[in-house]
Amino acid sequence: MSFIQKQGKNTAWREALMRNLTTELIINERLEITEKRAKELRKHLDKMITLAKRQDLHARRQAITWLRNTNVNNKETALQKLFNELATRFKKRDGGYTRILKLDNRRGDNAPMCIIELVK
Repeated sequence: MSFIQKQGKNTAWREALMRNLTTELIINERLEITEKRAKELRKHLDKMITLAKRQDLHARRQAITWLRNTNVNNKETALQKLFNELATRFKKRDGGYTRILKLDNRRGDNAPMCIIELVK
């Protein structure tokens, strides 16, 4: 069973979590989260980057339905960064857009932590 099934939360909460984490990873290109969340997040981010590499209107509209409307800086949004910057960076790459690096367990609840980042 995956992270999505084991969390014990309702569907809206899980989808909102993945939408927020996907948007934050696009903006910051690096997050420190639990290992299960990182493994689930990788699936969603790979789908978004694959959509961005198509560079057509339908792919852009599909990405809009998943990503949050958050500004990277004052000029561009997460969607614009995905389609302009990340799509060109990963144009010749056929997958494996993220890297997961394991860290020590979290101090409060001993949850396994890791860093998920975009490959350069």
